Amino acid sequence: MFSRELLHAARVLRRGGIVAYATEYCFGLGCDPGNRDAVLRLLRLKRRSLKKGLILLAADTRQLAPYVAEIPPQVLATWPGPHTWLLTPGHTVPRWITGGQARVAVRVTAHPQAAALCRLAHMAIVSTSANRANDAPARTDREVRRRFGHGIDYVLPGYVGDAPAPTPIRDAVTGGLVRPG
Repeated sequence: MFSRELLHAARVLRRGGIVAYATEYCFGLGCDPGNRDAVLRLLRLKRRSLKKGLILLAADTRQLAPYVAEIPPQVLATWPGPHTWLLTPGHTVPRWITGGQARVAVRVTAHPQAAALCRLAHMAIVSTSANRANDAPARTDREVRRRFGHGIDYVLPGYVGDAPAPTPIRDAVTGGLVRPG
């Protein structure tokens, strides 16, 4: 049985809204990656450049199928878990997700509430930290509300995981570490 709050958050995402939710390390801001208006609104809210690209968060690999060309075995071995990978994007991945980069950033989360949100929304969702440029990420729902006020359509009450830092980001093609964890 899912909570009323979780069901509401999934509805907000499906209707093109922005939702704040707990992840492994901090609160994330998310929306439907296929909804250009929602993604651009989220980027304006964060004061983040479109050129940086965004991470997509999923409950399972099936939700990532529309966004990646393939998922290598070394990537599958780390999921679900706090590991973000840069993969070759599928042919239809929008530029507002990749930022025009050669890879798309994806993660299958082990955070129970974040995974449940993806399941209930029936999609992978954008996952970017709940902060503005050069600020530390918010780690509580209260902090998200204080920083963003009515700019976010819904703040899902919850608790972040016990990760000591943001998830590491690795390039699955080159093997290189892009962001340490």
